[in-house]
Amino acid sequence: MKIRAKRARANGNGGVGVYDMLAAPWTEAGKDGIVQKVVRVDHAKGHYLGLVAFDQLVASGLHQHLGVATSYVVQGSLSDYAGDILRGQMGINLKGATHDAVAYEKCLLVARLEGPVVYPPHDGPLHRLHAGARHSAIVNAAPEVMPDINVTVDALPLSTTALAGVSRRMIFDYKGTGDDRRLVQLQVLPGARIPAHRTSAVVEWFVLGGDVSVGNRHARGGSFVCIDPDAQVTLSSAYGALMLAWAEGPIEWSDGKPRPDLYGF
Repeated sequence: MKIRAKRARANGNGGVGVYDMLAAPWTEAGKDGIVQKVVRVDHAKGHYLGLVAFDQLVASGLHQHLGVATSYVVQGSLSDYAGDILRGQMGINLKGATHDAVAYEKCLLVARLEGPVVYPPHDGPLHRLHAGARHSAIVNAAPEVMPDINVTVDALPLSTTALAGVSRRMIFDYKGTGDDRRLVQLQVLPGARIPAHRTSAVVEWFVLGGDVSVGNRHARGGSFVCIDPDAQVTLSSAYGALMLAWAEGPIEWSDGKPRPDLYGF
């Protein structure tokens, strides 16, 4: 799969891109024992979306996040000094989070980075495990704050929405980060339809299971869906779907009806 700089934009497809990770090849991540399937990467901004896989007994290396990073574990676990993140958990690293994560078993992550990552100068040659990686002195300004917020997603309350057949779990509302964004899990029942709406900012999904159609584009479990700002889309599922969704801004319903926001803004 070609590595895409900046956003994985989908011009000519109604502003929608579908990326089937089951069919995509693995590529090197710049560190032995770690491979990836990239949807988009921007090393200048430290932005990334894709899958990252650790072999057993491989470590990330000590690093500090300069922006929000979110990682959902679909296989295995990772460990740092705060403890373990396990399958089915979403790990949230806030700006300033400093740690070294070790895989004591094989681990597969759905990963999204929203800022660069710093490695200490003595860490050896700079690798590209994290988008925007750079060498710099690391100062942990808040050592009393644990580097990870690990959320067991399926243990969160599943709330119905104003849309028939669509439920939502709020995973992270970005409070305190300076950004007004949402990270949610959406469950869509078979036959459910979400009316036409327009995005105000980037929306990205990872389809954990089932099927979903965005306009005339279809995605199955194991696929990323990237929706550009100012795209008008309709959503539906023939057989049901479970998705992780990152929304960088609210939507606007095309028919003007006063429905609540799909992503919980």
